[in-house]
Amino acid sequence: MSSPTPEPGYESLTLDRTGQAEAFDAIGERYDEAFPHKEGQIAAADWLAGSLSAGARVLDLGCGTGLPTARQLSDAGLKVVGVDISAGMLALARQRVPEAEFHHADVADLRPGGPLDLGRFQAVTAFFSLLMLPRAEIPYALRTVRHLLEPGGLFALSMVEADLDDFSLPFLGGRIRVSGYVRDELRQVVQRAGFEILDETSYAYAPASADVEPEEHIFLRCRRAD
Repeated sequence: MSSPTPEPGYESLTLDRTGQAEAFDAIGERYDEAFPHKEGQIAAADWLAGSLSAGARVLDLGCGTGLPTARQLSDAGLKVVGVDISAGMLALARQRVPEAEFHHADVADLRPGGPLDLGRFQAVTAFFSLLMLPRAEIPYALRTVRHLLEPGGLFALSMVEADLDDFSLPFLGGRIRVSGYVRDELRQVVQRAGFEILDETSYAYAPASADVEPEEHIFLRCRRAD
């Protein structure tokens, strides 16, 4: 697959994160209580751990509380760098995975020429973090992930299957804005950003919270296409 067609970058967008970080700051530890079953996420991280050499650098994009992914990958002998826009979530992650490196930052900060240069990684995870972006921004975020990966690097992505764009909904006592795709469209967006999709799985999921509707979770295992 050829490299993605160059387009205007993040600087062409007006970013709006109003209320997003604050919602997760308020949720804190209740997030893990509300989403106790993460089989798909654990399986995807197991795939990365089994595919990478000890000491490989992995970026956990939208690391949340550090559980389960940062903890799981660190236990597997990988060097984990976590990024999140929620200071409250990061405080929990630093407690739970003290050997990892964490940054209070936005995915847009990691773009080529952006304010935060973390170097390159052998793998990146983005478990339910890109759904916090409007659809217009998701292709830019995916191209940023590609930029962060070494040639042939691995990418584990999960999204909720839904035809939504920056839609406000109730979430654990607050409100957040989320986006989603039906799965065929999600594949196309990921491939156009310069990734080869190696595997796809999906899970029906019923969160342990009355104000969060049952969901279909899509997990894609990808490789940077060069």
